[in-house]
Amino acid sequence: MAPAVHIDIDHNSSTAPFDQLRLEIIEQVHSGRLIAGTKIPTIRALAVEVGLAPNTVAKAYRELGEQGVIETRGKQGTFIAAGADPIRAGAEKAATGYVQELRHVGVSDEEILGFVQSALRGAE
Repeated sequence: MAPAVHIDIDHNSSTAPFDQLRLEIIEQVHSGRLIAGTKIPTIRALAVEVGLAPNTVAKAYRELGEQGVIETRGKQGTFIAAGADPIRAGAEKAATGYVQELRHVGVSDEEILGFVQSALRGAE
């Protein structure tokens, strides 16, 4: 049986329940309470546990899957993905895109690194 994902949904919040669920799972990944390879409850089981409709949980799971936070392994179930930190993954994707774009227009790696270092100094 999958370990319980402890989530409290505030039905009086202006944040949609599916988003509360999604953000809480991401927070638990960031904090280390949910680590890569952890099996999470089925949609139906989590829906019952947190008091939401299965479609609401399915929407949260779908977005988490698109963000690379969770992965479905067929009949084995749904798990926290390796490298499940969506902020880090997004940053890595942005950095890779930046480098590719600048290389495409002929900027050298040394110049790219200089741009990044200047941007970091300017952001202080």
